[in-house]
Amino acid sequence: MHIQTRALLVHLFTATGAIFAMLAMLAAVDGEWDLMFLWLVVAFFVDGIDGPLARKYDVKVNAPQFDGVLLDLIIDYLTYVFIPAFALFKSGLMDGWSGWVMIIIITFASAMYFCDTRMKTKDNSFWGFPGCWNMLVLVLFALSPPWWVSLMLVTFLAGTMFAPLKFVHPVRTERWRSVTLPMALAWTFFAGWAAWVDFHPESWAHWGLIITSLYLTFAGVAQQFLYERNL
Repeated sequence: MHIQTRALLVHLFTATGAIFAMLAMLAAVDGEWDLMFLWLVVAFFVDGIDGPLARKYDVKVNAPQFDGVLLDLIIDYLTYVFIPAFALFKSGLMDGWSGWVMIIIITFASAMYFCDTRMKTKDNSFWGFPGCWNMLVLVLFALSPPWWVSLMLVTFLAGTMFAPLKFVHPVRTERWRSVTLPMALAWTFFAGWAAWVDFHPESWAHWGLIITSLYLTFAGVAQQFLYERNL
């Protein structure tokens, strides 16, 4: 198989994320939250491996007729931002005025962040919270905290999107990658497990989600404090 064909197949693989986004949205409209998150986890998995494939086959050179970065951002906005925000509102976890505030904060801040040219740092980390609302919303579904806790978390993380704080990329951030990548894979496993059991409150998957989410949220900040504060 020619390298150009393989590069084109990578673009097609990335585009399957749009299909999974639609399937997730259809499940969300019907209130089938467990099925919605299962489709979002599949999309999350696709997003995690299409980048390394794109770099391996150098899609910018071998399939330049398609913009893989733009394609990825379009799908990410659907699966990371739009559908999770809709689910959080329609599920009742954040309804009334708090739900409207949440929708405005998440969709507006994420739209600005996704077009921010400063999104990536020199070490391929994210400069600010990378808009992974799908991860936060799944944890909120699992833990079902009071609405005001959810509102505080949404507001805080939206603020950090434009703060001088680093957030690790599970694959591309080299520092601590031997820990970060397994943590990301573990988060994906626990997320699928939690959705599979319909977010049963006694599921051990919830503890796994908490531990892996805390690491993925604060690992980049820890690296800044330990290695870069004097730079």
